[in-house]
Amino acid sequence: MYCIYFTILRQQKNKTYSDTAKEHVPNLVCVQQFCANCEEIEDCSIACDRCGRRRHSFWNDHVGDLLTYLCEPRPWASKIVAIAHKAKAFDLHFNLNRAIKLKWKPELIANGLKMISMKMEHLLFLDSV
Repeated sequence: MYCIYFTILRQQKNKTYSDTAKEHVPNLVCVQQFCANCEEIEDCSIACDRCGRRRHSFWNDHVGDLLTYLCEPRPWASKIVAIAHKAKAFDLHFNLNRAIKLKWKPELIANGLKMISMKMEHLLFLDSV
């Protein structure tokens, strides 16, 4: 199964660093998924017989809800590939932070501070570029 996701960010003050410092924090995560059965169907509002509803939004625990959703049992899918635009600059950093808190052991491919991919169990996170 493939998931295309993007994270809407907001800036909030972070007094840990200075009075003027701001950090990016997730405000919304949106996912569009497809499998081999529904990849040719352009209208994402049509549910797939195999993978179900194809669009999802996570408003509360943005990254946690995304990872929980991606880890749901899917006997027909041995691997989940999650692709994000700007993953190397932002999105993968949020996922990595959550993975570390959960004591997961991700495998990273990075170019300096920019993460190109991250693999955990059956999940593979990629940058779209």
